[in-house]
Amino acid sequence: MSQNLFSDLRDHVVAALTAIVPDLPPELLARVEVSPTRDPAHGDMATNAAMVAAKPAGQNPRALAQALAEKLAGLPLLASAEPAGPGFVNLRLSTDALLGLVPVILAAGESYGDSRFGGGTRVNVEYVSANPTGPMHIGHCRGAVVGDALAAVMAKAGFDVTTEYYINDAGGQVQALAWASYWRYLQAAGSTITPEEFETQTPNGLQYRGEYLIPVGEALFRDFGASLATPDLGVAPADLWFETVRDRALAMMLAEIREDLALLGVQQKVFSSEAALLASGATNRVIAELEAKGLIYEGVLEPPKGKTPDDWEPRPQTLFRATDFGDDVDRPLRKSDGSNTYFANDIAYHADKIARGADILIDILGADHGGYVSRMKAVVKAVSDGRVPLEVVLCQIVHVMRNGEPVRMSKRAGTFVTLRDLLDEVGRDAVRFTMLMRKSDAQMEFDLDQAVAQTRENPVFYVQYGHARCRSVLRAAVEQLGAAAMTPQALAGADLSALDDAQEIALIRALMNWPRLIEGAAAAREPHRVAFYLYDLASEFHMLWNKGRDDATLRFLQADDPAGTRARLALVAATATVIRSGLQVLGVTPVEEMR
Repeated sequence: MSQNLFSDLRDHVVAALTAIVPDLPPELLARVEVSPTRDPAHGDMATNAAMVAAKPAGQNPRALAQALAEKLAGLPLLASAEPAGPGFVNLRLSTDALLGLVPVILAAGESYGDSRFGGGTRVNVEYVSANPTGPMHIGHCRGAVVGDALAAVMAKAGFDVTTEYYINDAGGQVQALAWASYWRYLQAAGSTITPEEFETQTPNGLQYRGEYLIPVGEALFRDFGASLATPDLGVAPADLWFETVRDRALAMMLAEIREDLALLGVQQKVFSSEAALLASGATNRVIAELEAKGLIYEGVLEPPKGKTPDDWEPRPQTLFRATDFGDDVDRPLRKSDGSNTYFANDIAYHADKIARGADILIDILGADHGGYVSRMKAVVKAVSDGRVPLEVVLCQIVHVMRNGEPVRMSKRAGTFVTLRDLLDEVGRDAVRFTMLMRKSDAQMEFDLDQAVAQTRENPVFYVQYGHARCRSVLRAAVEQLGAAAMTPQALAGADLSALDDAQEIALIRALMNWPRLIEGAAAAREPHRVAFYLYDLASEFHMLWNKGRDDATLRFLQADDPAGTRARLALVAATATVIRSGLQVLGVTPVEEMR
């Protein structure tokens, strides 16, 4: 028996089906599924095999389901196989199959649930990629957690995953950061220039006024003294002093972003610089490649939706034939001044990821980028000749609440709640787990009071408490039975026949779902499924714990029942293993005890 009973049963179902109906094509067999039943009263699993094969085989689906059920009924893994509905077969696992899963989990440890599902496919998951113009905020936090957890889920499912951060260190926002940092430098140098006076004399205005840039100005003054100060605030950005300010500000902002990510438990493998990409000429090269494919032309676009001809100045532009790849309009690659658009630079970046060997690109973006998705999918398809798909996971906005009211904005940031504020308030584990308790494309309220509550309503507490309870039982067992009796190898050899209560079996069924859950979450790109699963698993364990308080025969440690005690301890150890494995995927601490 492997770790994945669903996979085992599917293999048996396919073998039985092909014995009944030979020569079925592989693409049809690929549609055969074995999945949990909607109602546990109908069995543990169900298969759609008869429905899938009936029409190609020229058979009645009910009759084929009956034949398939009879073929499967003799399997040792099954207690019964019964036709159900038009072409389904319900499968009920044998007690031996369920109990046999416990030693499998104990032998595998945290690798239980590891899969070859991904087949080593190379996946690039890009997430956060915030402009390095200030500290990370609550919106960046959700994308960081979703991206990091998705990467971990896909790695566990057998994909070869690269995690990446794209540094937007070119363009107008960086220019604005440099001017704002220069203002803070002038303040550190003793200048009395007001923000209003400074703003009128700079090309970008004063977009960033948060206090987080004060240390940048102070560092510049500490290293360069008054040498950077000049009465001419309109000095061209190409001048040396401006580059000095810009580069120092970028370096300090990136260092702070990396620190924030580390505090959140996120450490991406690759940091790619937009400025370096542009300096290499990558954008012009990829435009030339598209032009060679006949996908670039000079044209005039229709007015965008909502604009009248009076509000729109038609002009010739360099356009990419995005409509050839499913987009609703062709997209400009160069501005009227001849410089490349942000879209053109993004093409070069995605082409670079493909050139580095990615088979699948996944971008984790804020919901405000939703309108950007179709054009990027179109151009990635064009650049890769359809070989590499681009998938986009959108993360909706997060509202931080306390006592039912929105939390006041951060004084340091000036306009938003920073990630560090949130981590200081509730801690990394609560932030990561809570962010995954809703699907990423749904708006969410992050309740600060709930995130620190020690109740079932706080999901991270509830799951960590389940692990801590398991560990407390196992520590007590070591004291009572000795360490040698509590090794995974020793527990794996226990006689498990004493595990016959409905709640014990329900807990084993929940453990059985873990490998399938990992594969499903990876395939759907939905890491929140792991958080939901862990909450349900913890709930099953807490119910068994509480049942033991009322029924002494279900208590984990019983001096007068050594065989039953070993069986129950094996189940507790297996439960702790799966909770620990799941929390590690989510980047959450599997605590040993609650304080």
